Amino acid sequence: MNELWRTAEGVEAAVREVGAELAARRSTEPVTARTLDEAAARFAELDGPAAAGLRERLTALRPQAGWIPEEEADGPVPAEGEWWLCDATDGAVQYLLGHPHWAVTATLVRDGAAVLAVVHAPQLDGGRTYRAVLGGGATLDGRPIAPLEREPAAAVAATSQPPRVAADPVALRRAGESLSAMAGAVLAVRNLGPTALQVAQVGSGHLALFWEYGSDSGNLLPGALIASEAGAAVTDAAGAAWTAGSDSFLVAAPGLHARAVGVLRAVR
Repeated sequence: MNELWRTAEGVEAAVREVGAELAARRSTEPVTARTLDEAAARFAELDGPAAAGLRERLTALRPQAGWIPEEEADGPVPAEGEWWLCDATDGAVQYLLGHPHWAVTATLVRDGAAVLAVVHAPQLDGGRTYRAVLGGGATLDGRPIAPLEREPAAAVAATSQPPRVAADPVALRRAGESLSAMAGAVLAVRNLGPTALQVAQVGSGHLALFWEYGSDSGNLLPGALIASEAGAAVTDAAGAAWTAGSDSFLVAAPGLHARAVGVLRAVR
């Protein structure tokens, strides 16, 4: 535990440094790219150096850990050994459009499970940093966090879709059906940017619940550890244990979780 907490301090410092560099290069005006290729090229100019810098810093911290390539982050995580799973610019769309809802994430995976996670949003409310270690609780800007209980009628839920959901017609259909079901059960449904950040926000009470359909382990693992360590219930949409290989995800305050599962049962 102490070893991981010491590592977590170094990870947070690294993530903050990379976040500061990205924030300094980010315009408040939307990128002028008119096509997907143009947007991708512009993003690569910014994200490439940031990702390289993050990898260099984290490798120095824990040289024995491997590195999961970003293009493989949506799939199963290695079942053995230590691996870094990171996203230097989580929330690429928001970053390019000049919005503050983006983050730098770093997760240490050990034997198939996340054991350390940092999610840092450099430009959200002056900068917010979530951190968690397996078995050691979770913090926001250094303060312990916990989910807040709310009645469904007062709950703000959030959702998103994996990057390649269009290639998964089942997940795409479930996303639409679940949105209709949940919108009728809670105060409001929103998509507030990076998945990892929104899941972590359930752990701190800034959101009541978050759900998603499809394979998205790279985006879900860091927030899931933070929310779970904060005391939120983390499962799949049916209420079963969630793993990186699950095809759905649900996180909620404990008192709201069973009702959220009931709402999502309407999804075929």
